[in-house]
Amino acid sequence: MARRYDTNDATDRVTGLREAASAVRRGELVVLPTDTVYGIGADAFAAEAVGDLLEAKGRGRNMPSPVLIGSPNTLHGLVTDFSEMAWELVDAFWPGALTLVAKHQPSLQWDLGETRGTVAVRMPLHPVAIELLTEVGPMAVSSANLTGHPAPEDCDAAQQMLGDSVSVYLDGGPTPGIVPSSIVDVTREVPVLLRAGALSAEELRKVVPDLEVAN
Repeated sequence: MARRYDTNDATDRVTGLREAASAVRRGELVVLPTDTVYGIGADAFAAEAVGDLLEAKGRGRNMPSPVLIGSPNTLHGLVTDFSEMAWELVDAFWPGALTLVAKHQPSLQWDLGETRGTVAVRMPLHPVAIELLTEVGPMAVSSANLTGHPAPEDCDAAQQMLGDSVSVYLDGGPTPGIVPSSIVDVTREVPVLLRAGALSAEELRKVVPDLEVAN
């Protein structure tokens, strides 16, 4: 039976974050609020849990899960060949609605799906998400919806879709916005905007003037 906690209540928040962290460490799934939409998450280094996440969403390995982190410093252990322009984007827009696709460290023992040596990584601008990520480390997190359905703006919508496939629901109320993060590929010499979301190409070019836009 899934457990749900109201993170706007001080006591429930403490209990919920503790229970969510324990669930993640056991290889179970949790739902958490972010600054864009609600996400379903698992320990990024627990391959079976990540597989359960994809299965809960009805998603194939050809659509690997992004990774959320609680601090930019975590990047040092996750990515390689991270350019100066990539760091400038991090400095300007993290925490926030910018996902960076980077080459991951070859030594990492994880299985996020068919990533072809890359990882899509983001630091969300949401206190509950940051607190959980700081406690448990990098998490594979995807929008908390069944594939083909709208991404949930509140915990009710997430729970209606995902039910008891999730152990702990952290209810932070409606999310600030439903616009997804912008995605920039920083694996090449010049960053490429793959998806314009909360951040436009114009905003990103204020930091990285050479930014290209994918066709």
